[in-house]
Amino acid sequence: MKKVLGIGNALVDLLVKIDSDEILDKLELPKGSMTLIDDSGLATIKNEVKNFATKKVTGGSVGNTINGLAALGVKTGFIGKIGTGNSGLFFENEMRQNGVDTLLLKSDTPTGRAFALVSVDGERTFGTYLGAAIEMTAKDLKAEYYEDADIFYAEGYLVQNHELIEEAMKMAKAEGLLVAIDMASYNVVEANKEFMQHLLSEYVDIVFANEEEALAFCDTKDSCEAVNILAENCSIAVVKIGANGSLVKSGDHLYRAGIYGNKPIDKTGAGDSYAAGFFYGLMNDFDLGKCARIGAYIADHVIATTGAKLNKEVWNKILKDIPTL
Repeated sequence: MKKVLGIGNALVDLLVKIDSDEILDKLELPKGSMTLIDDSGLATIKNEVKNFATKKVTGGSVGNTINGLAALGVKTGFIGKIGTGNSGLFFENEMRQNGVDTLLLKSDTPTGRAFALVSVDGERTFGTYLGAAIEMTAKDLKAEYYEDADIFYAEGYLVQNHELIEEAMKMAKAEGLLVAIDMASYNVVEANKEFMQHLLSEYVDIVFANEEEALAFCDTKDSCEAVNILAENCSIAVVKIGANGSLVKSGDHLYRAGIYGNKPIDKTGAGDSYAAGFFYGLMNDFDLGKCARIGAYIADHVIATTGAKLNKEVWNKILKDIPTL
């Protein structure tokens, strides 16, 4: 059975529905972005949202994708670093309960946490304290992690640690894996554009980007032009364009997929869930158009709930519906 191995920031997400974007302005968090924060920033956000209900779930972009794939019955593994306290235990236990092979390093530093502030329109803005996650280094990687995997999926947020993500991709290539990356956030792309270009040119087979990330990377205002540029750098380029669906380009072939129309309650994890569906399609040898439709269908279910997690009944429905997509 084929396996997807992911590497990313092992985070516990704290989901908070806010009633006004004025909170984002006050916290100096650009709407729809991911901003790294320190202990002080974590305390500031916590104080600002103390009167709102908070939901705790395992998070991290690639972690969400890996959990989704596991729910679809795909063999998965996850490389990350957690603390030894309760948050780390929470993260590890939930991943294992979902059937993920946890390749987790441990630290005395607290597990990373991300406040996901969900606006009224469903858009999510992250204030992320990396904690133990930031301590993961290239020296932590082992060739044995890759031995039984077919696809290696790297979190774009890791590009801020150049040595780690490049070594991780280099080792995956040496083991014959397909290498994929999600671009993570437009502000991460803008700050690391030259290095991201290097990764795509040297290692990446599949790239996922939302519209803002793709336009920022490609210096264009046109999504079709962006997917063409990305496809010149790797085998498969995926650009997610919100309510307009997604574009997938491979060689001379362009595929388009629409959306399924659920009203967005919370967009947290939508792109991560799309990637899970896309990988599921690839591993079942579906054409890229169907891979995109599966991704869109799963994302459509995720945006209709709070957080990136779906219950078993919904996953069973999705699996039942996939043959007809």
